[in-house]
Amino acid sequence: MAGSFSFVRRVYLTLYNWIVFAGWAQVLYFAVKTLKETGHENVYEAVEKPLQLAQTAAVLEILHGLVGLVRSPVSATLPQIGSRLFLTWGILYSFPEVQSHFLVASLVISWSITEIIRYSFFGLKEALGFAPSWHLWLRYSSFLVLYPTGITSEVGLIYLALPHIKTSEMYSVRMPNTLNFSFDFFYATILVLAIYVPGSPHMYRYMLGQRKRALSKSKRE
Repeated sequence: MAGSFSFVRRVYLTLYNWIVFAGWAQVLYFAVKTLKETGHENVYEAVEKPLQLAQTAAVLEILHGLVGLVRSPVSATLPQIGSRLFLTWGILYSFPEVQSHFLVASLVISWSITEIIRYSFFGLKEALGFAPSWHLWLRYSSFLVLYPTGITSEVGLIYLALPHIKTSEMYSVRMPNTLNFSFDFFYATILVLAIYVPGSPHMYRYMLGQRKRALSKSKRE
């Protein structure tokens, strides 16, 4: 019984990783192609659908952690995926005013390269039981550059969206209403920005620790 579950788990995670890998490969291809042909102003339009699908699929990774399919702690997975979904749907999709900014290109390129490396690494690990040493190094080293560029792009785009969030009052709930409840998306977004200040260095240190452990273990083996 345990053997059957282990086999099904490996097949499922292999398929999951390679399917999402294909989605991010599309994002990178369309982003680079559009940058070369028509410029950064059109990158979002070119990548919108595959970006939304690939990033939203990551919600399953929270479930994977919760049910024990993977060892990644939910406490680390949840903020990463939550911030990405907030950018994908709460900022880029919701506010067309920021879609043509050059930070969109740097964001999706940083995200897509990171995820192409990550999903192919875990796809190989699940399918074959191992990944090449160069792939391991890339998996735990590429963030040294791509995390700062990605975070800078995220913060920049949220900041650029703030005036449009304020004037549009999108997603805000005003009183009086039947639920006797109010919510201001503008101030919620400012709170998200504030969380980036301590959250980003903390996450970077966490990934540095992961890198040290993974590469040290690789050398011992």
